[in-house]
Amino acid sequence: MFYVIKVKGAKPIPDFVQIRDKDYTLRAYFRLSQIKKGIEKNNLLDFNDELTNLINQIPYGKIHKFTPTK
Repeated sequence: MFYVIKVKGAKPIPDFVQIRDKDYTLRAYFRLSQIKKGIEKNNLLDFNDELTNLINQIPYGKIHKFTPTK
């Protein structure tokens, strides 16, 4: 289980994504414009399609619980 948060950046700061584990420890932090690279770099490729779809659908500023189907 993971928590996914999409954060809207200010002018000089880009939009970004945080992925945290069940203990709310930061597992991944990457720019929204580089989802694929961020997932790959943080060893989350097993959940690539599911995470990409979720990140594209969720609104900014909300914490979403993500339970992988695999």
